[in-house]
Amino acid sequence: MNPRLLAAQIIDNVTDGRSLTDCLRSSLIAVDDARDRGFIQAMCYGVCRYYTSLDAVLSCLLQNPMKAKDSDVHALLLVGLYQLIYMRVPPHAAVAETVNATKKLNKRWAQGFVNAILREYLRNQKEIEEENQTDLEYVYAHPFWWIDAIKKAWSMHWEAVLHANNAHPPFALRINSQQISRDDYLQKMPEAKIIAETRSGFTLETPVPIEDVEGFSTGMVSVQDGAAQLAAELLELASNLRVLDACAAPGGKLTHILELEPQLTTCIAVEKDPQRMTFIKENLTRANLRAKCICADINQIEDWWDGQLFDRILLDAPCSASGVIRRHPDIKLLRQATDIQAFAKTQLQLLQTLWPLLKPGGLLVYATCSIFPEENVGVLKKFFAAHPEAKEKSIKAEWGLPCDIGRQILPGMHNMDGFYYARIEHS
Repeated sequence: MNPRLLAAQIIDNVTDGRSLTDCLRSSLIAVDDARDRGFIQAMCYGVCRYYTSLDAVLSCLLQNPMKAKDSDVHALLLVGLYQLIYMRVPPHAAVAETVNATKKLNKRWAQGFVNAILREYLRNQKEIEEENQTDLEYVYAHPFWWIDAIKKAWSMHWEAVLHANNAHPPFALRINSQQISRDDYLQKMPEAKIIAETRSGFTLETPVPIEDVEGFSTGMVSVQDGAAQLAAELLELASNLRVLDACAAPGGKLTHILELEPQLTTCIAVEKDPQRMTFIKENLTRANLRAKCICADINQIEDWWDGQLFDRILLDAPCSASGVIRRHPDIKLLRQATDIQAFAKTQLQLLQTLWPLLKPGGLLVYATCSIFPEENVGVLKKFFAAHPEAKEKSIKAEWGLPCDIGRQILPGMHNMDGFYYARIEHS
């Protein structure tokens, strides 16, 4: 399989609505060479990250928009342009190999067409860049509706958020305190360059192949962004508590809960997606931890709840994932402006469903990896208005920005992903 052609096919699938993670997982199985896998992954992530910028460049090179039936050629051109603009591939090699990839498309015209477009870019690169300087989608590499929504939500921070979204994500590790202290683990990594620390871990300047992370296979350490590490800490865990992790996949927060407090009476993890449930079980097995895992829709409480109230509930609600675009750049392509209100409706429904399951005096942590107030403060204002027995328990912290309710971390802040947290007490 030609690596550039496979990358183009993956990009074509993403623009058709499939997640990049799923596409890569299914497509790379057939690629034996590790260098080819890395090259394909780099191109796919890069094209998704700079899709609107690349598409703006391509529009300058096309006399007419491409037909929908030729979306594969469109994707291959974006792959070619990404190599020329952002990668260290020699221009002649990028052009020649991208043109060569057209041979398996069964479109005779594509070979000369792709060759002409990429060579024209090389001849007119400076002029094309100047022409696009007033195009916000080109400058910020986001669809315009994203730019507008982020500007509206964070008028003082919108440019920083957009730039952070386009950055490569840091590599953060969480240490299992039941096996080793953070300081002792750091002794095993004398050459590592640490750019940030959390109470449970640290962030490295340079990513490390997961197979090279000492202790990963035994649960001594897990890969988890610093913002996500805050969830378990905010639950104020103690022994003999009954804890629910709702919408628990892939299990990073669940394993952190069990690491911080091994003497829980019960810990239940609910996830409705069977495939994602396998990730939870894999993480538990790797770390030699136990929780009661139930594959069910959290809203259908009669299918999974045993009638006993919980002391703690973590609701990591489904959301736009607007805070983790730097890790999943395809989010910029997969989301639509109308999705935000749809997520907010789902989030409020989840809160309404889970609230009666919390004991009086219990604590619920509401979390999203969204930066949009409609999914965060807006949801909680509606919830509190309907539940006078619910009280906010303020979060006193140095991280993030204080909101009317809860705290918001914006992408890149403290070298973390974008996350929102709020705590609700049952009075």
